[in-house]
Amino acid sequence: MRECRVGRRAAPCEEERGAPPARLALPCGSRVDAPAPSSMNYRHAFHAGNFADVLKHVVLARVLAHLCDKPTPFRVIDTHAGAALYDLAGPEASRTGEWRDGIGRLLGATIPPDIAALLAPYLDVVAPLCSGGAPRYPGSPLLALRLMRPQDRLTACELVPAAAAALAHVLGRDARAKAVAIDGWLALKAYVPPKERRGLVLVDPPFERSDEFSHLAHGIVNAVRKWPTGVYVIWYPVKERRGPDAFVDALAAAGIAKLLRVEIDVGGDDEVLRACGLVLINPPWRVADEFAVLLDWLVPVLARGGGAKSRLDQIAVR
Repeated sequence: MRECRVGRRAAPCEEERGAPPARLALPCGSRVDAPAPSSMNYRHAFHAGNFADVLKHVVLARVLAHLCDKPTPFRVIDTHAGAALYDLAGPEASRTGEWRDGIGRLLGATIPPDIAALLAPYLDVVAPLCSGGAPRYPGSPLLALRLMRPQDRLTACELVPAAAAALAHVLGRDARAKAVAIDGWLALKAYVPPKERRGLVLVDPPFERSDEFSHLAHGIVNAVRKWPTGVYVIWYPVKERRGPDAFVDALAAAGIAKLLRVEIDVGGDDEVLRACGLVLINPPWRVADEFAVLLDWLVPVLARGGGAKSRLDQIAVR
């Protein structure tokens, strides 16, 4: 079941130009803190390939596919890149087994032709890595790199030493990619806007602090002020509604006009993460219709119990 459906956008967003909105700032004294239960300890090796990764990476792959439609180069900036490649047979992933209810279900499903065409960029990268006796799952930087063209560039940022070393190893000597050991919030300030003036910023923080939504809102508003035409893809968990809704409201109140919210709730046990979402700023104009089709198919495939649903809506400026 999907709560909100969007119609076709009237015009492309990603390449529109013009001065940034005059009101691009959080209202004075505004707070976007989520209540304490929204804080998490999200070590990604335990959760690689789960339903949240599936949604995030399907969305990322669709956006990148549209960016590749035009010949001009673009840059991907991944502010919280992680290790880039995860062993699904390793101790962390084996302990939770979350990937079996995520990418495992997707790979075992019968996919209709229209859905297969939309999932092709994602599955063309993921399926070969997940097959065989040593299944692995790509993180966002590796997925992006595999979908980029020779003229495109990737800046992947990670502060945790072990993950940063793994990231540098996975990206290797690919001239298109640069791994940087830097705090993601500093990276958002340092690397935006990119010299290409075209591209995507992926922000996927660990949500280890109860005020992560405030960091997110302030960081994104400041980044959009500097680069108003960039595409931003921002992931967040949904443990309760107050934090995510306040975050989206803060972006709209700051004057960010082109906001698309995508969420999935797989139902089942409330004691574990069952819902997550992404906010897209300046999404390519066709992706809303694509996500509507994909969500209708993904929800029953990924559902873990009663109450599974999705949400897709465009957010109006407050």
